[in-house]
Amino acid sequence: MKRVLSAVMLAALVLQPGSGDARSLESIKDRGSLGVCAHPNALPYSSRKDEPHGFQLELAGELAKALGVSLSPEWIVGGVHRYRADCDIIMDAIDVPEVQSKSRLELSRPYYHTGVVLAVRRGSPIKGWQDLSSQNKVGVLVGSYAAMVLGRHHVGISTFAFEDDSLDSLAKGEVDAVTVNYVSASYYNGTHPGSPIELLGFDEAEPSLAWNAAVGMRQPDADLHRAIDAALARLAADGTIARIYGHYGITVQPPK
Repeated sequence: MKRVLSAVMLAALVLQPGSGDARSLESIKDRGSLGVCAHPNALPYSSRKDEPHGFQLELAGELAKALGVSLSPEWIVGGVHRYRADCDIIMDAIDVPEVQSKSRLELSRPYYHTGVVLAVRRGSPIKGWQDLSSQNKVGVLVGSYAAMVLGRHHVGISTFAFEDDSLDSLAKGEVDAVTVNYVSASYYNGTHPGSPIELLGFDEAEPSLAWNAAVGMRQPDADLHRAIDAALARLAADGTIARIYGHYGITVQPPK
């Protein structure tokens, strides 16, 4: 879980402009593999170890299968590694123009909605973001946009370096609520039987706290873009995407 933040930010960082040649569907088929950038140790997103491999790699594997090729992960942990990335796609690219403005990625059709949720202990008098006040102590990630939003509304905050630490603190009753990525919180509950944590939902009034996720493609040709979109549409319609995410305790929210 302490590597999850890096996995979330891959979509904004790893594929830099000008790195590598344009990707075509024909070249991928000739090569026989679809390259995906992924973090090697960031479940539920991705993992280099034996099962489970994470929902990003499972879904990318289904896309590769739809193209008639194998999946070839390229392991990225941030820092200088991102400048050497030579993959065709990344999963869970944040479908927000400001985030992707420098990446020059082309995005597929979105396949689910996610973002930052407010989490509380069951039975809490806090029923939504609107109930937060200066009397509360809310766990936030250091330097996060959620911290800025809550600070602007004079809500009391307590900072954490990692999401799982904030969730542990919430479970112990040390804070009143935490702001946390929906995927991370859902996976936490799934791996902590009897967890007293309840997820209250996104703050849709703050665009930077909720977003659609898509497949990021580096310089695809029109055929590759269409093939990825068609595969995503089929995988959504037949329930494959929901099933993959469900393995990790995550309920897929439809794109907005």
